[in-house]
Amino acid sequence: QVQLVESGGGLVQAGGSLRLSCAASGSIFVINTMGWYRQAPGKQRELVASITNGSTTNYADSVKGRFTISRDNAKNTVYLRMNSLKPEDTAVYNCNARVRTTDYRLFEVWGQGTLVTVSL
Repeated sequence: QVQLVESGGGLVQAGGSLRLSCAASGSIFVINTMGWYRQAPGKQRELVASITNGSTTNYADSVKGRFTISRDNAKNTVYLRMNSLKPEDTAVYNCNARVRTTDYRLFEVWGQGTLVTVSL
């Protein structure tokens, strides 16, 4: 009923920037918290950043001061601006959203993932 489509990943040199986007579509009544997670090879998935419907944000310590999460509720889209990228930021980044659909059911939805590779 609800799909998330991510874009914006790619290859960037250390110190560079990227912006990820994640657009939700489907039978959406309201989207509550939206977030970005990442999983590097051989590591567990971790929360990178999240943002509530009221725009309260939360960041992993490792990205504070470098990454900024934002959302456009009119477009059902969440963004992740990543600056000063480091090789250790290399991972598959997944968008996540907690959605109440038009029939008032709650879903946790995941995007397909987008690869971010940071080279030296």
